[in-house]
Amino acid sequence: MGGAISVIALSPRGTMYDPSAVFYMNKIVTGPEAADVIDITAPPAENVKRVAKAKKVSVSDITVVVLNRPRHQELLQQLRDAGARIRLIQDGDVAAAIHAARPGTGVDLLMGIGGTPEGVITAAAMTCLGGIIQGQLHPRDDAERQGAIDAGHDLTKILSTRDLVNSEDVFLSATGITDGELLKGIRHTSFGAVSHSIVMRGQSQTVRIIETEHNIKR
Repeated sequence: MGGAISVIALSPRGTMYDPSAVFYMNKIVTGPEAADVIDITAPPAENVKRVAKAKKVSVSDITVVVLNRPRHQELLQQLRDAGARIRLIQDGDVAAAIHAARPGTGVDLLMGIGGTPEGVITAAAMTCLGGIIQGQLHPRDDAERQGAIDAGHDLTKILSTRDLVNSEDVFLSATGITDGELLKGIRHTSFGAVSHSIVMRGQSQTVRIIETEHNIKR
């Protein structure tokens, strides 16, 4: 599988949203330039237009990343009708979300339904990058829906970056396992291995790209 990463996010105890009640979440993610204009309750075409206006480009220059799943057929059609570019991915919406929030990646938005735990990790990344995620829990079936309601969750609530990670004291680290657009995968050498990582800090919004040589004989 291309683009596989190992990722961890840290923040003070009690500041991360508990993702256990509902496995999936509808998400929209973008970077700092358009952080104030997106609205997950608006039609996809409207969000694309808003991001294009914020970035001072045409809608046809906006690229939206979407997980390649049957559940996204309607979303994809709306994006096509709007005139946006679409990039389908098989997995890895955390890496795609980071791309959407960083300059010069060719990605402007992430949209669609993906894992709730990945949504929390994405919120940590957005805290470090100045981007934004909005999410809404998306139960798989009536049993999960009722379980979430019984646990006190409001399924109509729009979850913001701060709802998902309620702190700026955030760290995120991701290392490439296989080659992807965000990170190179592990490369084996005569002395061991070389890894490629991205490390972020929320309070300073510092991003470091690190290449590490590992001596497996030590």
